[in-house]
Amino acid sequence: MKSLKKALAWSETNEPDLVLIDYVMPDIDGLEFIERFRAIHKSYQEIPVMILTGDIDNIVSHKGLIFDINDFLIKPIDEDELFTRIKKLLLFRECQIESSDHMKWLEIEIRKERIELIQSEKEMVLRLSKAAEHRDPETGQHLLRMANYSRLIARELGLSECEQVLILEAAPMHDIGKIGTPDMILLKPGRLNEEEFFIMKQHAVSGYNILSNSYSLLIQTASIVALNHHEKFDGTGYPNALKGEEIPFYARIVAVADVFDALTSERPYKKAWSLDDASQFLRDNSGSHFDPKCVEAFFKAWDDVLEIHALYQDDVIVDSI
Repeated sequence: MKSLKKALAWSETNEPDLVLIDYVMPDIDGLEFIERFRAIHKSYQEIPVMILTGDIDNIVSHKGLIFDINDFLIKPIDEDELFTRIKKLLLFRECQIESSDHMKWLEIEIRKERIELIQSEKEMVLRLSKAAEHRDPETGQHLLRMANYSRLIARELGLSECEQVLILEAAPMHDIGKIGTPDMILLKPGRLNEEEFFIMKQHAVSGYNILSNSYSLLIQTASIVALNHHEKFDGTGYPNALKGEEIPFYARIVAVADVFDALTSERPYKKAWSLDDASQFLRDNSGSHFDPKCVEAFFKAWDDVLEIHALYQDDVIVDSI
């Protein structure tokens, strides 16, 4: 093209393999063209540029642009040398494209492997949770309900979608430490005595020990929830008698969801409480057992709570974590 401005306009919608320009042109000079051409698109930073000039000093003086030029040829032009250099630059461009395509392929493969890894991690989490569940009178539906209740609370508290999913997937591991609790205590139909209750309380620390020191954010979160979901807002909980905001946020959320579902579920040692009675328990213990903000958030989502309670009944098998 005889006009570099026309060449720039053409480049807006067409990506060249190589740019060959004369330094001296009637509308704009070659160096200005290069600067404007490189700015059109990020990918244009990689397109080879050769400039033809009769005065190399003019080019070298523009230190900021000299690195944007891949090659230059001094006039008068030797055609054989010109074509040889063009071939080299086109080969260079071809190698660039192949390398870029390979990197894109690698990115896709890495993304696929990451998705598979996350899915495997989630499956392991669910299997671990169910392993504890098989030794516990609590049902798998309890895990689904309390996990979904936890997500509702997180949503009402303004947590991001990613954080909501994180607590949904971490919550089912809250009682993983019960794997190590003796059957005579775990399955006892009546109230535990002081010694038995002391042993039962160890499941919080056991769960933390099972899950801690993981590189996975999900497992790290689950370990914190497992350790702290029996802490109480007034500092009378276990295992560390943490108080108020000393208790990790996710654990405060799970505490509300877990207790509500435990109260409204039938166990060998108790009948299920009514929704009204369980709701009143949360309200009565807001600020003592539970974080008031979490209790308030739970009731803001009450319609969704009722929907989850109806959907995941103990005689209905639904797997959606």
